[in-house]
Amino acid sequence: MRRTLSWLRAVVAFACLCVMGSGAAWVFEEIAAGGRTAQAVAATDHGAPAASAPHAPEHAVASAASFMNFVHDMGFMNLEWGAVVMTAVGGLLIFLAIRKGYEPLLLIPIGLGAILTNIPLAGIAAPDGIIGILYEIGVHSGLFPLLIFMGIGALTDFGPLIANPKLSLLGGAAQLGIFGTLVGAVLLGMVPGLDMHFTLKEAGAIAIIGGADGPTSIYVAGKLADHLLGAIAVAAYSYMALVPLIQPPIIRALTTDRERRVRMSQLRHVSQKEKILFAFLVLFLTAIIVPSACPLVGMFVVGNVFRESGVVDRLFRTSSNELLNIVTIFLGLSVGSKLDAHQFLTAQTLGISVLGLAAFSIGTAGGVLMGKLMCAMSGGKVNPMIGAAGVSAVPMAARVVQKLGMQYDSGNHLLMHAMGPNVSGVLGSAIAAGVLISFLG
Repeated sequence: MRRTLSWLRAVVAFACLCVMGSGAAWVFEEIAAGGRTAQAVAATDHGAPAASAPHAPEHAVASAASFMNFVHDMGFMNLEWGAVVMTAVGGLLIFLAIRKGYEPLLLIPIGLGAILTNIPLAGIAAPDGIIGILYEIGVHSGLFPLLIFMGIGALTDFGPLIANPKLSLLGGAAQLGIFGTLVGAVLLGMVPGLDMHFTLKEAGAIAIIGGADGPTSIYVAGKLADHLLGAIAVAAYSYMALVPLIQPPIIRALTTDRERRVRMSQLRHVSQKEKILFAFLVLFLTAIIVPSACPLVGMFVVGNVFRESGVVDRLFRTSSNELLNIVTIFLGLSVGSKLDAHQFLTAQTLGISVLGLAAFSIGTAGGVLMGKLMCAMSGGKVNPMIGAAGVSAVPMAARVVQKLGMQYDSGNHLLMHAMGPNVSGVLGSAIAAGVLISFLG
């Protein structure tokens, strides 16, 4: 109770301080205006035209108008219910990040961006506001997604995938959500009475959310449906951050207790030479088959070669730490700026969010079902839960699998096994993005 009263006193004191500061500014303006009036009167006494001296009634009217303008420009006078709702959403994201630990590196910048954007009359996310400028430079142009991919590449170890190549099938199966939602988004417009029509390009941009890859979603939206970029970016990053909430129920629903306890054998050691050759093989195959995916895959390989070469430590540390962190801050604030009440609380944006959730859920289910098939065909040597890591939310999805595995068997460490399909999912979503851009762009 004391703590609550202390907080209330602090809030009231701060509000009073703001009002007093604003009132003082208005008073000083009035004093200055009075001084200008006195000077005008004195000038009249010395022979200046009488018309230059304002009359008292006119000054009173001007003062009243000035005060009313001051009141009108107060934030609470321009507050709308939608802004209150979206500010609460931003606060909820920050709460989940701090109290629940749900991807704080994503949710805290997004939540802060949402709160700053919905401040009345501040214009922080306007075209000439700081977040609006960041959005235009980094998100709208596609720069931030490519830099993020370079950072992810620098953090990625191809070893688990090379050591057990068949796990790449799980990453491929998890892309089912992308193409399933592509069809679903187009068919949605055919439902009678549902005013939600998406073109094939728009459906393709929405469907890529199923890969649970924020940078890829932004990149594809910029190419296929620029006008939906904000809504798609918010949905993609929100679902990436909420992987620990969304995936566990799907995994539990599709697997048995016995399957969740399956232990997998130790992976073999993979040499530096193998990792570097594999990175260039991935780039070469992408270049000759789906060149439109090369910007994403290419930057991924750049970061990975920095890591595996072992001779450019400064470039590796910059791309995987400082640069990645800076871009993550800017990208999170930019994505959060699209949680504006006027843009987000629309039927189309909410429809995109629902379709994105369906895409992500289908992708997770596709990976788990492929894992069950591989478990059956291998005689119980593959834990089906690692199929959920086939979506490209790296490393969040792999961490979810590791946590679930240890809940059912404290000695069952699945992280490195889950990283194989997780890395495959990153590459798979980039390839799927290239295919969509090639066919629909």
